[in-house]
Amino acid sequence: MWLQRQITLSRRRRGFHLITDELLAQLPELERYRVGLMHVWIQHTSASLTVNENADPTVREDFESHFNRMVPEGAPYYRHVDEGEDDMPAHLKSSLLGASVTLPITDGCLNIGLWQGIYLCEHRDYAGDRTLLVTLQGDVTG
Repeated sequence: MWLQRQITLSRRRRGFHLITDELLAQLPELERYRVGLMHVWIQHTSASLTVNENADPTVREDFESHFNRMVPEGAPYYRHVDEGEDDMPAHLKSSLLGASVTLPITDGCLNIGLWQGIYLCEHRDYAGDRTLLVTLQGDVTG
């Protein structure tokens, strides 16, 4: 069975944010999937998604500081600057991390590691709401 739902996440400050519980709260149908996949796609070019550590918030802080050093703002070689100094770096960070994640479903739950969670990686200082397209596919019970 296939299910697709658009989910809007409210505006967040720049940084790496755990969104696993927020997504699951909007997908009550997940419990019917015996085995399958959940694909999450972000419909923006200046934010991204990834899976990583879900317990220690300093991991998310370290991600933010690392990516800011790796892809600096205000570099003199950026030509795309019409939307502000954080825009081109946001596009680059989004491409490095990716626009989607695909996760296994087993017995109505995400079958991810104990210490794993889904991050919304917000790369803009003044971003708006973010829209995700979530697709569930797999075998359902009943």
